[in-house]
Amino acid sequence: MYRLQYKYNLSFYKLLFLIMKVYFNNSCKICRSEINLYKKEKIEEIDWIDITNNSNAEKETSKKDKDLLRRLHVKEGNKIIEGAEAFLYVWKKIPKYKFLYKFFKLPVIFTLFKFAYEIIAYFLYLKNKKQLKNN
Repeated sequence: MYRLQYKYNLSFYKLLFLIMKVYFNNSCKICRSEINLYKKEKIEEIDWIDITNNSNAEKETSKKDKDLLRRLHVKEGNKIIEGAEAFLYVWKKIPKYKFLYKFFKLPVIFTLFKFAYEIIAYFLYLKNKKQLKNN
């Protein structure tokens, strides 16, 4: 009985605290292709949330649809991480991609990565902004 109760409590704890939510634009071909690579790894601790016309995503992140469309977002606990740093969180959770985390977290490399990410993300935003409700 105690063992069963322990397992149940661990699952509940896992649901509340260990699940990381990743908010991405499934309507963007490039975004979807990359996220699908990560999804193939079937990491239980990651919940993949499509932001396309998703008012719940806006509520959960306290971000407007424009902000969600502009960058990748991750919610871990009560913390919202966005942009290049969000990718670090994703890569850290996926064993196959942990090498990317280790490389891109290096301060000089991260600065360059963040700069490049912002440029690419901006052009993807321009390409996909037609999906915004109040365009």
